[in-house]
Amino acid sequence: MSFGDWQGFTFPELEARHLGSARERRFDKWNFLPPGEGAESYQMLLERIKPWFDALDRQTVCVTHGGVVRALFRMVLGMPEKEAATLNVPQDRLLRLEGRRLEWL
Repeated sequence: MSFGDWQGFTFPELEARHLGSARERRFDKWNFLPPGEGAESYQMLLERIKPWFDALDRQTVCVTHGGVVRALFRMVLGMPEKEAATLNVPQDRLLRLEGRRLEWL
């Protein structure tokens, strides 16, 4: 997932530099598209990884980041956009997906 022109900045830095856009993101985090080339919303990320996910036909290990995990919760569980976009994704845990079940290990 790319944050375009926002890549490499913390959210407090973005709020100081791009106050209007940073506020806009809070209202619809799932569909918000940061400015700049290559930027993606969570929805765009979901659409990009869906063909890969749908093609899985055997046990697979995927090393990824929180954006993909949020997209998986939305795809697999039908989690609402707002909830998926704000889902806490631990950095020290594994996530197992079996069928339509997601489980933190």
